[in-house]
Amino acid sequence: MSQGLPSLDLDALPPETRAAVAAHLDALSLQARQLDAERAARVHLEAEVQELKARTERLEHLLRELKRARFGKSSEKLDPDQLALSFEDIEIAIGEVREADDRARPEKRQAKEQSGTREGRRALPRDLPRIERVIEPDSLACPCGCGEMVRIGEDVSERLDIVPAELRVLVTIRPRYACPKGRSGVAQAKDPARLIEGGLPTEALIAHIMAAKYCEHLPLYRQWQQFKRRGVALDRSVLADWVGRASFHLTPVVARMAELLKQSGKLFLDETTAPVLDPGRGRTKTGYLWALARDDRPWGGTDPPGVVFHYAPGRGGIHGEKILEGFEGILQVDGYSGYRRLARPERRGGQPLVLAHCWSHARREVIKATPGKGSPVADEL
Repeated sequence: MSQGLPSLDLDALPPETRAAVAAHLDALSLQARQLDAERAARVHLEAEVQELKARTERLEHLLRELKRARFGKSSEKLDPDQLALSFEDIEIAIGEVREADDRARPEKRQAKEQSGTREGRRALPRDLPRIERVIEPDSLACPCGCGEMVRIGEDVSERLDIVPAELRVLVTIRPRYACPKGRSGVAQAKDPARLIEGGLPTEALIAHIMAAKYCEHLPLYRQWQQFKRRGVALDRSVLADWVGRASFHLTPVVARMAELLKQSGKLFLDETTAPVLDPGRGRTKTGYLWALARDDRPWGGTDPPGVVFHYAPGRGGIHGEKILEGFEGILQVDGYSGYRRLARPERRGGQPLVLAHCWSHARREVIKATPGKGSPVADEL
């Protein structure tokens, strides 16, 4: 059977040899530590490279989206707010890094607070209510023992606060009065008119629900969840019924808005797809929302801006012709051929319209027709 190697006894070696061996062992230990440090640094650098690669891919994606929004076919349909959504995650990440840096370097945060400079700081409107809170020192006794210190100034800072929407109950009490001798009838004030007769909601609550649904795109089932968290049990079907009844009462208002818009000399019309439930088929079908708008403020117009949306099952020009019944003037549209019927002599609902086509669409067609060697006309566009 083989024997193991004997252990090294440095004390048995000559002093010169022992010093040389010890120095060699120290050198090996230092080299091992350097290798470990290099390995850790390499792992860290590889992680940073992967992170930078992911960020680069994300930025390249955003750049492609920006180019598509600026020069692509659907640029006229891309809302700036939708484009901003692509950049929000980067801005959030930047804010997180800034906060981590402030926490890691307290002296930097303290200097920033003393200088009063913060990113994103804006002057707050003067008409907002101010609630002042004065914070006094724990003690006003002067440390030197001369008595109480005197006020020589103050530092004032403002922060933006919010009071969340508050649910409350409006209690209407209608006392009844009668003749003390029983000789006449009973007197009582009439119940105030309500948008929904005998219903639970006030007009303000209905307006809040509809604004949340159609302006903030908050579906009724999410609003139902919000009410539930606050202890108010309202079925989603009840909310839907309220919205439907309010829509009935708003119909003549919308019709009147459309009439006022069509009294203008210049309007804008555009359509976009909208998924619509198709009962019985288990899926949605494609509908269209038509927007009739006016905004002459950039050109010094005095008419107030406005927009009215119409739903139509299709995109045919006949729908635009119906929407514009009674309007005569200039109509700004895109390059869709369906609008051509509005400029024909046989147009129904008024005189032929003057179509002002979208310059972006015209530019796109010129670029398509540009030869490979280029064109002076296309270069100017």
